[in-house]
Amino acid sequence: MSVKQIFLSPGSRIKVLVFIVFLNFITSSAVSDAEILVKFKQSLKNADALSSWDENKSPCNGDHEIWNGVLCEQGTVWGLKLENMGLKGVIDVQALAQMTNLRTISFMNNKFDGSLPDLHKITAIKTIYLSYNQFSGEIPQNAFTGMSSLKKIYLANNKLSGSIPESLTALPRLKELMLENNEFVGLIPPFPQDRLKVFNVSNNKLEGEIPSSLGGIDASAFNGNKDLCGAPLKACSAPSKLSIGTKVIVAVLVVVAIAALVVVVIILHRRKKSPQQADESTVSTNLNRMEQGQANANSSSPDHIGQAKKTEQGTKLTFLKEDGEKFDMPDLLKASAEILGSGVFGSTYKTSLNGGKMMVVKRFRHMNNVSKEEFNEHMRRLGRLNHENLLPIVAFYYRKEEKLLVSDYAENISLSVHLHGNKSRGVPCPDWPTRLKIVKGIAKGLAYLYNELPCLTAPHGHLKSSNVLLDATFNPLLSDYGFIPIVNQEHAQEHMVAYKSPEYKHTGRITKKTDVWSFGILVLEVLTGRFPSNFLQQGNGTDTDLAAWVDSVVRDEGNLELVLDRDMTGSGNSEGEMIKMLRIGLSCCEVDVERRPEFKEVAAMVQEIKEKDDEFYSSYASEGDTRSSKGLSDAFVHVTFK
Repeated sequence: MSVKQIFLSPGSRIKVLVFIVFLNFITSSAVSDAEILVKFKQSLKNADALSSWDENKSPCNGDHEIWNGVLCEQGTVWGLKLENMGLKGVIDVQALAQMTNLRTISFMNNKFDGSLPDLHKITAIKTIYLSYNQFSGEIPQNAFTGMSSLKKIYLANNKLSGSIPESLTALPRLKELMLENNEFVGLIPPFPQDRLKVFNVSNNKLEGEIPSSLGGIDASAFNGNKDLCGAPLKACSAPSKLSIGTKVIVAVLVVVAIAALVVVVIILHRRKKSPQQADESTVSTNLNRMEQGQANANSSSPDHIGQAKKTEQGTKLTFLKEDGEKFDMPDLLKASAEILGSGVFGSTYKTSLNGGKMMVVKRFRHMNNVSKEEFNEHMRRLGRLNHENLLPIVAFYYRKEEKLLVSDYAENISLSVHLHGNKSRGVPCPDWPTRLKIVKGIAKGLAYLYNELPCLTAPHGHLKSSNVLLDATFNPLLSDYGFIPIVNQEHAQEHMVAYKSPEYKHTGRITKKTDVWSFGILVLEVLTGRFPSNFLQQGNGTDTDLAAWVDSVVRDEGNLELVLDRDMTGSGNSEGEMIKMLRIGLSCCEVDVERRPEFKEVAAMVQEIKEKDDEFYSSYASEGDTRSSKGLSDAFVHVTFK
């Protein structure tokens, strides 16, 4: 039959018409990413941070995101990164399942609660980050069935209970599973050999023998589950051959004996307990009350005041500055306290002394592997430091299980808050002159640490935006410096920034240039307004993603507007100086340590930068348009890579 005969045939014409109608139906019924996300937003509460989500505008422009919190590739949304936004409500999985290109979602550090969403509907998803929320209840055993592309699941720091879903063991590509700090019970299901590279179930209520396939995981991944046994923890005890009746009798006798022994120990302990031991116990008790939000309620009670006075004799603070105001532990314990937050080292709270002066007390629980003499000597070494860009340690308190460090209060909190935390509250971000002032101060403070602590491989070791505090005039004050020698090694490797550097991943060691890498990441964070996501991750993972992103955009896109923070107002004709700072940041982020500059050179280059440099700027900007992004990008490529 010829083509002409086909089209002349009435039956063929009907089929063609039906096919055309079907195509039109498919085309008209396709829903755009914008429409889906706007529908998704409707299920959220406290979503002011998503005000840029406008159905009449595309979320993406090529690989550049127009909407806050979306990740783009070739004009489509491939990921959602809605972290630290205070979001509540319901995660509309049904809506997200319509996004055929969606591969990653991160809603970490929000306020979602209730049951875990029905995630298996998003069949092509590769990574899921839901840590630091308030999800609760049991997860169905088949919750992850069919999610064959899933590689990473982060559900840590929620309130999830029940047993770990068996369907997780059937995921063929699963590499990372983080379930710590929940309420999971029962056995750990048997995961296939050597499949999981990152795994953590610490601080749950799990029991029984750890599957042999997980025997190579670090023991810290199982801590806080008292009934777990087997490699890498202690071996499981052999099963008893006693009869049930015998076991009951033995158990009763053991309980009676233990009860009697406890009574004797308590009596003897009360008679012999030293005043200092009692006082140390009082310190911990009162600190725990503060952390539980009970400090203000109890601070004026007779019992509390009596305990505080009793504490005065045995728990003296050790002051590191002779010329500062002196106070005692009771002054801190009976003061009104405000919990500022909890970080990787411990909790931090603000207190007001009798004279009205504000102080900050930081509680550390991961410094118990050093002796009292070693700790005291190191603290005195840090106490001798004196620089306008270092937060001085005013005093400290030593106890084997925990340490307290006391410092002055910084009125403007931290650089991290002003770069990332204030956006959702409508507070203006720092302008270019303020950011330049902050970076210069950081460089001065770090250079001073390099000079004064030459014996430390990484004089700071934990440099990040949340550890750059800001005083009333936005003068930067470095905090948490010089802690590597006194922090427990396993905790340092898990959490401290120095151990997330490229060199530690490649060689298992940090170097004199490790702080240089941290400074480079911090500079790029300041200029781009983007948070370096690696600092949230566990383990020894390195991250040059922020540096690689800046490098690739400037090289390939040729548009600085995609790099510089759009909220960095008041820059005037300062783009040339921003380019110089970007150059410095990228040079500090060299993965190859040998190609990374010494910090002495870095500090000198930073101090040379001014707020404006019209001569540099105009020499590269295109004629007739002194704000040409293309001209500036060409200048950046020229001075950096040629």
